[in-house]
Amino acid sequence: MKNLTQKTTFVLLLAVCLIPVMGKAQSSPELFDSKTLNGWKRLAGTADYKVEDGAIVGTTVLNSGNTFLVTDKEYGDFILEMDTKIESPLSNSGVQTRSHYDPSGNNGKGKVYGRQFEIDPSPRKWSGGIYDEGRRDWLYPLDLNEKAKDAFKVGEYNHIRIECIGNEMKTWINGTPVAYMIDTVDSKGFIGLQVHAVSTAEQAGKKVYFKNLNIQTANLVPKPFPKDVFVVNYTPNSLSPHEEESGWKLLYDGHTSNGWRGATLTTFPAKGWVYTDGAMHVLPSAGKEESGGGDIVTNDMYGAFDLSFEFKLTPGANTGVKYFVTLSEVTKGSAIGLEYQVLDDALHPDAKLGRNGDRTLASLYDLIPSKKQARFTKPIGAWNTSRIVVYPNNHVEHYLNGVKVLEYERGSKEFRDLVAISKYVIWKNFGEAKEGHILLQDHGNEAYFRSIKIRKL
Repeated sequence: MKNLTQKTTFVLLLAVCLIPVMGKAQSSPELFDSKTLNGWKRLAGTADYKVEDGAIVGTTVLNSGNTFLVTDKEYGDFILEMDTKIESPLSNSGVQTRSHYDPSGNNGKGKVYGRQFEIDPSPRKWSGGIYDEGRRDWLYPLDLNEKAKDAFKVGEYNHIRIECIGNEMKTWINGTPVAYMIDTVDSKGFIGLQVHAVSTAEQAGKKVYFKNLNIQTANLVPKPFPKDVFVVNYTPNSLSPHEEESGWKLLYDGHTSNGWRGATLTTFPAKGWVYTDGAMHVLPSAGKEESGGGDIVTNDMYGAFDLSFEFKLTPGANTGVKYFVTLSEVTKGSAIGLEYQVLDDALHPDAKLGRNGDRTLASLYDLIPSKKQARFTKPIGAWNTSRIVVYPNNHVEHYLNGVKVLEYERGSKEFRDLVAISKYVIWKNFGEAKEGHILLQDHGNEAYFRSIKIRKL
């Protein structure tokens, strides 16, 4: 009986010790002790931070710049979880990861920069997306994962999870997978909590809450991510194991012309293209279609697919990426197909031709204009990321730097009506082939392509 009593007492004591572990998550002492702001400091702006009922509460201040409460300590690989609430759709916030501080930035007011888990209650619903504060702007807009846009709830606590392991960053909100990116910038830095700048009295005095901050820095086990969620991979001409498992294939390996040939040839053009320096580089010629090495096409043909590529233009350049190219049409110029326009809108005259801007960058050439904001277009000489998705039901989408800029239904009455008033009217059933080649255009101007990858749907 004595031994039984001792065993019972031990079991009870063990159960009591396990309650905090098995129950509600506790704040990690090295990150936030739930009572003070020890280990944290305010940077850049003048917004107010205090501890209330075990939570860090940030309050907006009129005419302050973006303000950050950041950790004294820097972190490399980690899994960070917390609960966060934003009380108003007029507000904005975020969680900085592996970030840095430039005291001379913003005219001496100081600048925080680095990747941020976005908290965005505005109508676009980009919470959980990845933004590069003070540096590269948006890296993973939530147009890339429409299904996750409703995961964040305004006015109530939301559980967020951020994984930064190696070059990968993944995010979740309330258990919903949101964003996945691979980025070689920043291997470590501080963690920060943002109170966004406000410029109107209506926005002032709004609060954002952070509690139950838990960070794990050892024995990290990444959580699985769905294969159908698009991965933004900033490592040129590469696929991660996750992308390969999800069915992605590289169309260009960064070194050879394997998988490509001239549109009118059985081999790759002997001149006009360079492919050995990490980019498919079309050389300048006469500034006209097929005036140099000519268009190049994939050996394979594709029906429903998800295609991603990066491009870089020289001043005044004109080129394009075409899809559903059958090579069956007789033409003296470039091969016929649906075209994602790649153009210097400011300097090339084609941007002012056509109808309503349907020959501008990212448009469905001569058919549908792209609706894009200037902030989401990288300057000439910088790499831009494009995406074309053709679903099995013939719904098509164009993206530019992660933002959806147009969509249409291939073969619909609306589509055919547009074809009827375009240059393509002379081609029977234009753009409605079951499958076709992917084409990179030689328009006589210098341009570059890389990280060309495709996944069949």
